Amino acid sequence: MKIRDFFAKKKWTLSFEVFPPVREGNLESLYKTIGELKKLKPDFISVTYGAGGGTRDMTIEIASEVKNKFGQEVLAHLTCVGSTRDDVARILDDMRSQGIENILALRGDPPQGENQFVKMEGGFGYANELVEFIRSRNDFSIGVAGYPEGHVEAPNLETDLRNLKKKVDAGADFVVSQLFFNNDVFYRFRDSAMKIGIRVPLIPGVFPILNYKQIKKCISLSNASVPEKLESRMIRLQDKPEETEKYGIEYAIRQAEDLVRNEVQGLHLYSMNRSEHVIRIVTELDLPR
Repeated sequence: MKIRDFFAKKKWTLSFEVFPPVREGNLESLYKTIGELKKLKPDFISVTYGAGGGTRDMTIEIASEVKNKFGQEVLAHLTCVGSTRDDVARILDDMRSQGIENILALRGDPPQGENQFVKMEGGFGYANELVEFIRSRNDFSIGVAGYPEGHVEAPNLETDLRNLKKKVDAGADFVVSQLFFNNDVFYRFRDSAMKIGIRVPLIPGVFPILNYKQIKKCISLSNASVPEKLESRMIRLQDKPEETEKYGIEYAIRQAEDLVRNEVQGLHLYSMNRSEHVIRIVTELDLPR
């Protein structure tokens, strides 16, 4: 089922994100996690690319497994990195042949060891170009990424919002947000997007903090700010992993509760390939399902 049809039918989605494991072939643990996540009855599970598009084949393999073996709707990530237009066309044909109907179209991060994205000859330089190409090829439902505090490479939030509108105008059906830790940031982002004519669903991405190093890395990659109270608590607990995880999950629950009260159009939870914290968050929420 196409994700745009979920919104047309019920106006709300619950979704989780997983990623291909670092060690090739180490899929048994991931599939166990996916089986546990499926019990929560999400509308879809998204499967990411590795940095620089390095896990493309495994992404498609996992997405196909989610759709065809688990019987769970899936959102497969696809980036511009390292692919020509012909490469992307072949990937789309492969996805279609395996029943994958939903794609999150991204420009993508530079390959490991490189500091900036370089457009491949015969490829795409921006996500809106990728969206337009996908839309011209097959009847996929297309999602794109939104950055509540602006993309790390954007000069300001206004410029990044204009880029988001280009992606929507090119054919995107919905937006999944990058992580954020202050809900007011998301609400301002949502209001600003509406003001410039972005009318597709904006799904907030909630990232449960499970350890201190994790949050430091995420901040450096995502341009997300951290409220002073949250950061100071994480610093105090950084040598107490169990307490850090407990507080991080509790913070995510409070964040999700507030988002639901403020009529977001869904929740997208970053699982980090684990299920226990996702299960706790979802079971403690009164979701509009």
